[in-house]
Amino acid sequence: MDDCARTEGRVDMPKGKGIDPFVSEFDMGLAQPLSRSVRLNGFATCLRLEQVYWDILADMARINSCSISALLSHVDREVHLRHGGVKNFSGLVRVVCVVHSLKEAR
Repeated sequence: MDDCARTEGRVDMPKGKGIDPFVSEFDMGLAQPLSRSVRLNGFATCLRLEQVYWDILADMARINSCSISALLSHVDREVHLRHGGVKNFSGLVRVVCVVHSLKEAR
């Protein structure tokens, strides 16, 4: 909170920076975690992600003409082949979604 002011336990955003994550159309439902059963390379597992990430994954799957399970299976295979695996697959999926969103925004 370098540039943020603290007022009676509340943090006020810095003046003039224009950063407010709670825009008027912000949907708190996107922050709700949701567990879904998926098949990763033939193995059934449960993945818990916030709704916003499931929406991004659905968009990525649509772009690639595949299911979300097929997309996640590809991510799982590639991380094993390229990096020997990952300890936090959910975290990896979130990062993949953010990177995709950033690329789409450009």
